[in-house]
Formats: sequence, structure tokens, C-alpha cells
Amino acid sequence: MKKYFDTDEGEIKTPLIQCKNLKLGYEGVAIINDLNFDVNMGDYLIILGENGSGKTTLLNVILGLKKQMDGEIIFSDELKQNEIGYLPQQTPAQKDFPATAYEIVLSGFQSKLGMRPFYNVDEKKAAMENMELLGIGHLKNKCYRDMSGGQQQRVLLSRALCATKKLILLDEPVAGLDPNAMENMYEIIDTINKEKGITIVMISHDIESARRYGSHILHIGNKIFYGSLHEYFKSGFEYVSGTKKHEVMGAKWTRPSDEKKEDHKEIYINESIDNNVDEYMDKSKTGENEFVDNKTGLNDDKGGEDNE
Repeated sequence: MKKYFDTDEGEIKTPLIQCKNLKLGYEGVAIINDLNFDVNMGDYLIILGENGSGKTTLLNVILGLKKQMDGEIIFSDELKQNEIGYLPQQTPAQKDFPATAYEIVLSGFQSKLGMRPFYNVDEKKAAMENMELLGIGHLKNKCYRDMSGGQQQRVLLSRALCATKKLILLDEPVAGLDPNAMENMYEIIDTINKEKGITIVMISHDIESARRYGSHILHIGNKIFYGSLHEYFKSGFEYVSGTKKHEVMGAKWTRPSDEKKEDHKEIYINESIDNNVDEYMDKSKTGENEFVDNKTGLNDDKGGEDNE
């Protein structure tokens, strides 16, 4: 696996995964063609795109749960396909699963059992350490179905940590969480990436979280973009969603209003970004930007009509 020089980050990167000329689809109908991108060691890659654009399908192909229609996925010598952690979207039935938090976390080691019928001492210890890391050690014996949404997501993330030391794929990990639980989950994922050095690939519809935490963006749909966070915002190629317009870094995007959520459609725009993008990015990352609310990404001076 070759290394290359990342001009935006100014450092040598080693691809864990290389996706070349991927063609993805459902039931023989292509939805993505000629998709090319790398996942590098230490990256925090955020995948953006409208519903039905193939984001979850892409994760399933990387995991080997689905087969691509064409193209290839090349794994580094340092990463095996069964060494990838995965936090999927949950179905209602899965949320009602009758097992303890510890049992679910421990199941993250299943791919490493081989012919062994039981988990070993080291695996049991690591499962508890991961639960403690995510602040749920005290919930070890609590039934999963009795937990809050935020607690369940931390259980699943602990399970994913048991499966890998290199790469975790997350499919909208904050979906359905309240604002506090959402922020807590983002902070935990960021800590795993920065302090444990685990590469993150996350599907999201949250442009503000992408700006705050991501290192790279993969934007799929009618148009495709892959590059660093800086390149994405500076290019003006932005993912936008909903019906009410606001200003983010000089580019317009939209937010769904309560009364029109049933008609919610996600769209793309491509408008130029103000020349102060570099200063904005620096200040926003540290919370110093006084114009945009770090929780919502909305410009207080221009978004006053939206009180959602």
C-alpha cells in the first residue's frame, strides 16, 4: 500500500482503504458511478448526501455485507475487513433487544473467537474498559431495552471499539438523540479519533458537526466531492437541507421548518464562499466565531426569522 503526501494537511498519509471506480446500486440499478476516494489512517471522514444517494450501501460494501456492481476496494496490509468496527442505524426491534449492556459490548469480539466457544479474560477486561471509556461502566448489568437512546448508542459504540483498534464506520450515530445526547456523542467520537487514533468514517446530515469535527468530506449524490474539510468549504460545494435559508460561511444552506418536514427534500447548491473562509474555519473550530451559533450553525444576525 503506497503512501502519498496530503497537500492540505502537510503530512504523509497511509491509506487504510482505497475505493477505485466504484459502481453501487440496488437490484441492478446504479445509483453511484465512478466513485474514488481513500480512507487514511487517523482521518475523520464524514459522508454527506441526500437520502437514497447510497451512503449506507457504501458502508455495507466496505464491510463486505453487499457487493459492488463494479470497481474495487483495496484494504491496507494493516487492516482486514473483519477488523472494522460498525455502528449501524437501529431498527425498533433492535432497540428492544433483551440483553445486558455488557453482553452486547462483549459481542464485539465475536469475529475474533475463531473456534473458541467463550470469550477470554483479556476480551472481557477490554469490554469493561471500553464501557468505562464511554461512561457507561455503571450500566454493565442494565437491560439494553431499558436504556435511553443516548445510552444505547454508547453501548453500540463500545461494542464497535471491541471489534477494532483501527477503523469504525458509523451510520448516523446521533439520529433520534436529544441535543445534549447528540453533543455528548459527537465529543466521544472525536475523543476516540484524536486520543485513541482510531479512524472514523461517519454518515451524517449535520453540516455543523462536519465543520466542527471532520477532517475530510465525501459528498455523494448527483454530484460527488472528496477532499479535506478546508477544500470542501472553500470550494463552495455544500450540502444543504430543508426550506429556510441561512448564511453559513458566506454560502446559503437551508433548514427544514416544522410545518414542512413531510415535504423535506435535500438539495445541492454551489455558491462562492467569502474570502474570509480561512479565518472563519480557524475561529469556528475553537468556538471563537461570534457570528455563528456553534450549536446550530445559524447566523444570529440573519437567521432571526427561524425560531425552531
